[in-house]
Amino acid sequence: MGLKTRECRRWTADEIKLLYKLHPNQSLQNIADILGRSLGTVSRKALELGLRKNMSHSTWSKQEETLLRKLYPTNSVKDVAKRLGRPVPSVYGKASQLGLYNRRVWSKKELDLLKKLYPTKTAREIADQIGRTVGVVQRKVFLLGLKKR
Repeated sequence: MGLKTRECRRWTADEIKLLYKLHPNQSLQNIADILGRSLGTVSRKALELGLRKNMSHSTWSKQEETLLRKLYPTNSVKDVAKRLGRPVPSVYGKASQLGLYNRRVWSKKELDLLKKLYPTKTAREIADQIGRTVGVVQRKVFLLGLKKR
């Protein structure tokens, strides 16, 4: 019927051993890259094995800080968090601690979408769809002088 099915690759004993070894000190994204698996697959397997990270107390590696410094100014916080395998609040906190600012310029596509959605959607819904914070969306709405219908 034309439906695509994803091939499920079983976890090998070596991969599971490596997951146990890397999990305490590496981000899930780094582990996924090393294993050649998706972030979602690695995350699910870690949960299945009972591996949990207490990210609020987890220290940041120099590699993570370097990547944060590189990505934070020009990418959405949600994308940065996903790339680092860290929760969004953890990324905000570390960025603030490092004195980083997110000055991502609004693309034409984002502005067009904001103008299209604003009359019928909430700022939260728009922020989630565009990948920006509610406050940034509200500020842009104000600066553009957009009105609800």
